Amino acid sequence: MSWLPRDFVHPSHVDIPGGAGHRLRPISGADAPLDYPTVMGSRERLWSIFGPAWGWPSATMTYEANLADLERHAAEIEAHESFNYTIENAERTALRGCVYIDPPEKEGADAEISWWVVDDEVGGPLERALDAFVPRWIAEDWPFERPRFIGRDLTWEEWLKLPDLA
Repeated sequence: MSWLPRDFVHPSHVDIPGGAGHRLRPISGADAPLDYPTVMGSRERLWSIFGPAWGWPSATMTYEANLADLERHAAEIEAHESFNYTIENAERTALRGCVYIDPPEKEGADAEISWWVVDDEVGGPLERALDAFVPRWIAEDWPFERPRFIGRDLTWEEWLKLPDLA
């Protein structure tokens, strides 16, 4: 059984309601010049969230490693294996975070979704808009019946303790 229906078309650009013009779009290698400083500028907090599960972003991550990561994400999006949406500002000049939509690694869900914003957006209007929007967007536009929102429905520590899929 495939993770997504064969005829599923993923959204290419999604405005974030209440997000002051921010939008989601699939990430690509061309985003590296903006993505690298975005990630590394919030690296310590991102490591505290994603480090134990993903080993990302390491303190020694180079621009080239980030570029390779983004190119891998773009290939996964093209193949419908997983989805990494960047959050771009209204002027399309800065990246403010990411939304990940992945096939499940752990039992009990048909998709695993997580997201983050840069340090200066934590607790602010953009993060609140994402927290309200992403679950609704997944329910309305994606073909999942049991999505799991890691970092929201359960902590990353709780997620790590779940049984892996066979």
